[in-house]
Order: sequence, then C-alpha cells, then structure tokens
Amino acid sequence: MSLGAIPGTGPNTSPLPVIRKSKVKTMADLPTDRTLVMGILNVTEDSFSDGGAYLSLDAAIDQGLKLLYSGADIIDVGGESTRPGAKDVDPELEQSRIIPVIGALVKAGAVISVDTMHVSTARAAIEAGAHIINDVSGLTYEPGMPELIAETGVPYVLMHRRGTAQSMVAEANYQDVVREVVSELRTLRDEFVAKGVAPEKIIIDPGLGFAKDAEHNWALLSNVAAIEELGHQVLIGTSRKRFLGELLAEAGTSRKPLERDAATIATTVLAAKDQVWAVRVHDVIGSRDAIEVVKAYGSH
Repeated sequence: MSLGAIPGTGPNTSPLPVIRKSKVKTMADLPTDRTLVMGILNVTEDSFSDGGAYLSLDAAIDQGLKLLYSGADIIDVGGESTRPGAKDVDPELEQSRIIPVIGALVKAGAVISVDTMHVSTARAAIEAGAHIINDVSGLTYEPGMPELIAETGVPYVLMHRRGTAQSMVAEANYQDVVREVVSELRTLRDEFVAKGVAPEKIIIDPGLGFAKDAEHNWALLSNVAAIEELGHQVLIGTSRKRFLGELLAEAGTSRKPLERDAATIATTVLAAKDQVWAVRVHDVIGSRDAIEVVKAYGSH
C-alpha cells in the first residue's frame, strides 16, 4: 500500500507522518459478528520476522497506519522481542520505543493492544491510550500485573508459556498438551480473578510456539473448543511461526518467515471456523479476506 493513499501521509508530510485526528475508538467499537484481526507491529531490533524494520518512530507509525488502513481491527504494538532466545529489554527502553507510537495511532483512530511483560510499561501504555494488555509471560508473570489490570479494568490477554524466552524451548514437555495447557491456564486465570481481575476482562491465548513444539501447536490448534471451555474469548497467534516453516520445509530447509503468510492464512480460516475472538497476524489483508470468506460460507 502506498502511504500516499493513507490519510495523514504522503510526500508533503515529513519528517514524521502527520496524523489526522480521527474518532478515538474503544473496545465497544469492534465488530462482534466475526473473528477480529490483530495486526502485529514490532518496534524491535530482533523479532524473528521483521526485527529492525520498524525500530525508528517514523517507520513504526507508517507501518501502524498501513495495518490500520489495511483493515486491522486492533494493532498489537511491542517493543521487546519474545521469540525463543530473545534478550531481555529494559522497560525504559521498551517504553521509549512504543509510547510515542501508541499515542500517534490512538489519535489516528486505532484500537491498540500492547505486547509487554512489564507492569511499568503496561501502566505507561494504558496512560498513553492503549486499550488491551497482551502479556506473553504466562506462568512467570511479573508481580503486580494482576493488580494493575484489576485497577485499570483494561482487557488482558493471558497467554500460556512455561519458562522464559531463554528457557521455554526446554520446557516443551507434555504428556497431554491440551489437558495440561488448559489446566495451567485455568490456574493462572484463577490467580488473576482472586486478585480482583474481572473474568470478562480476560482473553485466553494458548501460546502457540511458546514452550511448544510443532506437534503441540497442531494439537492445540485442533482443540480450540477445549480452550474455549474456560469461558473466555480466545486469541490465536500462528503468524509466520516456526512450525509453519517446518511444515513447508524443502530439502530439509525450513520455509523463511516472510514466505509463511499463505500458511498463516490457512490457520486463520481454521480459527475463524472455530469462532475465536481474534487472530494475531503480520499480513492483515490476507487474514481479513479469509475471515470474510468463512463468514460468507457459514451464512449459507
């Protein structure tokens, strides 16, 4: 998409995109008749798919606008890579990367989710206008996070993960991955509710690729109904992940991340047929189109 086609951008706007103020949206403005699309915006230097591409403020805002005008219902902004083996990022650096981006995109009319594991960053993001906190820390969540969510009342994505970015690969040991993930998510959910978080504010993510190998991911993707039995909206994130690259490997070489969008769209179809709340993806247009097809198919 050419930036010239996006309101507030074009050859006469520089050095940063000029954001034309739009109606500030809330969660209540999101569609409820289909699976939502959460577009990924990595303001990082080392994310597995596009690390470094949107590290500068102008590049991040430009990409956020592209996602918004490509049809993203929600934009998930992150300033710290959470891929296996990623190095920790100081919360102050994380905030310096994402807070200006959040403010600009909220002004443009975007609903913003913030991908963070840090209480201080989550608070700063909420104060900047973020609507959702998307926390991948799982069983190792930072002390004070439940209290912050209870205090602010923002929706919270509770994701399953064992260990940390450095240790989670070694933690991918299950006898029955679906049963164990659901059980561990239930325990986490109950901890948050006991600390004052309203159950309806919790969104569940089974954490595909986080302390899971390919077989674990496929088992969970095939059993979304078991996750939905927890009684919460469900977010699914498969976009460009390693298990898709391994599936499509040729001569023992995994498909590169940027070549996994078609496979990602196929998983969006599966998730939409299971009526999940949202899918988290890099390629917004492909998943939006796929969801419209599923919606039309299901209406006949």
